Amino acid sequence: MSMDSLDNDSTPVVIKEDRLWCDNGWTARVIKNQDDDGWAVEMLKDGESEPALVGPWTMGRDKKNPKPLDAGAFQTLVKTASEVLRRHEQHLHALLHKRITVSTDNGPVNVLLDIVPDDYEPYAVLSARDAFDELLAEVRVSAGFKLDRRSAAGWVERGFGGAE
Repeated sequence: MSMDSLDNDSTPVVIKEDRLWCDNGWTARVIKNQDDDGWAVEMLKDGESEPALVGPWTMGRDKKNPKPLDAGAFQTLVKTASEVLRRHEQHLHALLHKRITVSTDNGPVNVLLDIVPDDYEPYAVLSARDAFDELLAEVRVSAGFKLDRRSAAGWVERGFGGAE
């Protein structure tokens, strides 16, 4: 059964078993820990192929089997996995979008680098905007273009020429 399965009414499937919970767009699955004799839990967001979170899971009272999933644990796991995804998205955004402000005689100029992560031909767009967010210049550069204070100031000083 697919993790994002739908029943005949096209409503999400809700499963609440000891080792598998599916609800609210998330699936928690208790799995055997590959590194030792313990257990782990993986959290998978519907539609994703990789888990957002994998972590240790508590042993049950018999010290052999995992503790069953319950509503409180599932809610905590959803919250934690959502936070992991949010931080990952913030980190990715920070890697792909950079901004440096350069002071000029005409006021501040914001130099932005937006990387387009294409599998075949990645590239970046280097742009400059004034204090009123008006576009001053925009050029396509390599995805490996290094935006720092020196490169931004040099590009502005050259009248937005010679970015590469």
